[in-house]
Amino acid sequence: MTRTLYDKVFDGHVVRAVAENQYQLAVDLHLVNEVSSPQAFEELVERRIRVAHPERTFACADHSISTGGNVLRFDDAMCEGQIRLLGSNTEANNVTYFDPMKGLHGIIHVLAPEQGLTQPGMVIACGDSHTSTHGAFGSIAFGIGTSQVRDVLASQTLIVEKLKVRRIVVEGELPLGVFAKDVALFIIHRLGAKGGLGYAYEFSGSTISHFSMEERMTLCNMAVEGGARCGYVNPDRTTLDYLRGRPFAPVGSAWEAAAEQWLSIASDSDATWDDEVVLHAEEMRPMVTWGTSPDQSVPVEVPVPNPASAGEEAGSWEAAMEFMGVESGRPIMGTRIDVAFIGSCTNGRLSDLEAVATFLRSTDGRVAPTVRAMIVPGSRAVREAVVAQGLDKLFEERGFELRDAGCSLCCGMNADKLVGPQVCASSSNRNFRGRQGSPTGRTYLMSPVMVAAAALAGKITDARAAHENDKGRAG
Repeated sequence: MTRTLYDKVFDGHVVRAVAENQYQLAVDLHLVNEVSSPQAFEELVERRIRVAHPERTFACADHSISTGGNVLRFDDAMCEGQIRLLGSNTEANNVTYFDPMKGLHGIIHVLAPEQGLTQPGMVIACGDSHTSTHGAFGSIAFGIGTSQVRDVLASQTLIVEKLKVRRIVVEGELPLGVFAKDVALFIIHRLGAKGGLGYAYEFSGSTISHFSMEERMTLCNMAVEGGARCGYVNPDRTTLDYLRGRPFAPVGSAWEAAAEQWLSIASDSDATWDDEVVLHAEEMRPMVTWGTSPDQSVPVEVPVPNPASAGEEAGSWEAAMEFMGVESGRPIMGTRIDVAFIGSCTNGRLSDLEAVATFLRSTDGRVAPTVRAMIVPGSRAVREAVVAQGLDKLFEERGFELRDAGCSLCCGMNADKLVGPQVCASSSNRNFRGRQGSPTGRTYLMSPVMVAAAALAGKITDARAAHENDKGRAG
């Protein structure tokens, strides 16, 4: 019987059927953060239960950590409490902790792949919705809630429904200046923020096969913004090349056996998918959101749409337009910004920052005097690589503030927040009301290069002119 990767991995991890289309699934890798774990650990203590498999659990403080350069300087009592509690909980349960006090920290969805923890064929769970990122390696990766974090800590299993699988095929070569972030936003724009409900998304096609692992991570990271429970890419030689030599990757004969097994779990060529969507890369353009949902977007040169075309979504479109201060038929280009944010688990990897550096070298100017521009690496390792390449000097010369690793302005759970009605050009994943820390702050999602262009111009602009001689790509 021919099967998809999702079928192979899911079926291979079923412990037992619980009810109709509900299964207890074994979890290979459990990633823990400081926000969704405190109550879970507390319940284990109350019930006198130990962590079932501490060797499969890895923890990192990312949401609440300060990115100001001193991890010992906490921004408020809640942040301090969460981070200190994560340290004590992991120590008490013999769980590996990427301790910020030792400079090991980063966003868990950046750090775990860097360490080689994320591997093909795994079932991965984490108390964060963007766990879908890890599907880039050919794993099934779910974001879970605090009660499920407790369950995985206690049993190394999870109760889930089996999803349908939609294959999203992207064929062709992306136009110059179009990045993986634009592909993700284009797919969400085309299928809707709820289009993936009940589905796992399998990303395939010549465009995806030519993506780097970091580009694939950007794409899978955003799958959840399209309503999918998870997204994945079939493992291939690109996957193996990325993983080889990573700290937690197999070595020697174990590597050879693992690599053979990883490649074998790819979807069979004659597998049957529940749905299929075919898209053409040549049609894609740099995307910018105009509303308060990731599917409310347009190519940068296209005006804001008419709510009348939104059908039953017309009311939510009108409300989003009112909140964002945009008008139907008016260009999104030229919208003034106050803050530019480059970072997050979507676009805080080294290749993202290298793409920004390439853009800056291809154009003149500094950050506009009215704009605060922040570059926040996704991990301490990324920051160290930036410094080793001398990119920190380039960023600072051009007026960007290079900060320490963390979620930063993406989630508004630390000191990095919008103030009042500030407008932010952001490379993060969500433009919800209040997402970046201010209930009246307004967020426009776009690629890191587009954010950099907006920072220099002081307004949303088209970065493509600066890429006429640059054929590089990043997430």
